[in-house]
Amino acid sequence: MSEHDADSRKLDKSNLNPRTTKYEFFGPPGALLISLGVPITTYALYFGCSEESGGCPPPEWQTIPDRVTLALSSPQWWKSLWDTQAALIYLAWYAFCVVAWAVLPGATIQGTPLRNGQFKKYKINAFSTFLLALGLTTGWIYRFGPESFTFLYEKWIGFVTASVLMSVAQAIFVYVMSFQEGKLLALGGNTGNFIYDFYIGRELNPSIGSFDIKSFNELRPGLILWALIDISMACEQAVRRGGFANVTDSMWLVLLFQIGYVADGLYNEPAIFTTMDITTDGFGFMLSVGDLAWVPFVYSLQARYLVFKQVELGPVATALIVVLNATGLYIFRGANGEKNDFRNGRNPKGLKFFTTKSGSKLLTTGWWGRSRHPNYFGDILMALAWSLPTGFDTPITYFYVTYFAVLLIHRQMRDDENCEKKYGEDWHKYKQMVPYRIIPYVY
Repeated sequence: MSEHDADSRKLDKSNLNPRTTKYEFFGPPGALLISLGVPITTYALYFGCSEESGGCPPPEWQTIPDRVTLALSSPQWWKSLWDTQAALIYLAWYAFCVVAWAVLPGATIQGTPLRNGQFKKYKINAFSTFLLALGLTTGWIYRFGPESFTFLYEKWIGFVTASVLMSVAQAIFVYVMSFQEGKLLALGGNTGNFIYDFYIGRELNPSIGSFDIKSFNELRPGLILWALIDISMACEQAVRRGGFANVTDSMWLVLLFQIGYVADGLYNEPAIFTTMDITTDGFGFMLSVGDLAWVPFVYSLQARYLVFKQVELGPVATALIVVLNATGLYIFRGANGEKNDFRNGRNPKGLKFFTTKSGSKLLTTGWWGRSRHPNYFGDILMALAWSLPTGFDTPITYFYVTYFAVLLIHRQMRDDENCEKKYGEDWHKYKQMVPYRIIPYVY
């Protein structure tokens, strides 16, 4: 190879994978804080709200700092975080998801164009995997009884530890692999700082052959496990109350809402390939720990709480909460459906749009004319509906809706910032047409 060719390759590589010059999340200190904070918070939500600790929050919660200090200084406490059986079950679960992806039939779709001019292809069978897991779980419970499926409640901490370790292992693996020749890096994950790039994700689409690690983790192991955890919580309550006929209406609501949400997301799997997680963010510890540990073990907090704090809502409260959740789901699915249709060249509702100088088209009517992120509004309403069945004895069970609102507002700010870079003055014109960011007439 001539010296000129070598210089051209270096230039092309530099243009394709430019050095990231701007940090998010307050840079490396913020990335380090979140990397430590997410696992710590996952554990804290258990020890601060569980039957084992004595309540939600525990009695004499003012002494929690002293208890934490005592626990952290105890080798026995650290050993209690590990459960070999739970780790093996978790590994078997992850392996099941991989095998299901490989062997279950599914269509292949093409993702959005990459900046190297190529397209990534994805196998679509997450919903089939969900149905298979649900069918096997139902058959197991029918054959062996609800007491046979309470192990997710009983070995909670062991499963959390296993999922966190899997998250760390995957983040290390994809970070190391991202230095191979020819990798397409995320525009936001190539700073050269290990802490930040490890957290945010260096490679855009880490893969092993046709197996896309990012989209797989986004939809399968953690999301489906969330549904199975909820079922396990209902089984634990059924054992305590003498059968499924005596399970509380609050628990049934949480199961209906959350498993329905999981099913909806998996059924509409193609819609995920136009989201920021897939098109923009790299896959690093942020997404791995979020997908594998945070989603199943934090989002199921309400179901776990209802095991030991059994709430009876009654028909009126139940109906009102159902209406709230249905409203959120209607907005969420309607908005995402409009966006997905439009991005795939369809406009069945004849929605109006604004064409930017770059040729991109932005919807200005329908749900996307009411706010720039109407799907986030639907998400927040559903999150509130999932928390309301727990009653008002503790604010801890409302952690999810509070966290989720903050997360979505932050994501909306990131979206707006990226769009301003992409569209320039056109973005300011668009904001005048659609002034509200998430909640119409409010925010």
